[in-house]
Amino acid sequence: MKHYPLSILVIAVICYLSFFTPPKTDMEEIPNIDKLAHLCMYGGLTLVLWFEYLRHNPEIRWKRVTLIGFALPVLMSGMIEILQATCTSNRSGDWLDFAANCAGVLLGCLFSYYVVRPFLKR
Repeated sequence: MKHYPLSILVIAVICYLSFFTPPKTDMEEIPNIDKLAHLCMYGGLTLVLWFEYLRHNPEIRWKRVTLIGFALPVLMSGMIEILQATCTSNRSGDWLDFAANCAGVLLGCLFSYYVVRPFLKR
């Protein structure tokens, strides 16, 4: 856990943003803006997880990085959507939000592997 301080911070921010009541803004008029926000949140989380993993591990251990850099964000996303649907009155779980979260995780993994990993190897 001590090697992942930024990841823990990003997870805390995502949890907070997932359960607070957002203020009304003009941005809501933009179609699917919330899906873009989901994609960015989980893509960003995945990017930070991979960055911190790669910074402390010169070789990729695929079992571990798959768990930390892919499965953890996807599972967290699914649990948050379920909790929003069942435990809140101000939020709702949404399959399309979950799909956007998973797309963000996938894009974060690809970007981390093909851009961040080579950059850190220098």
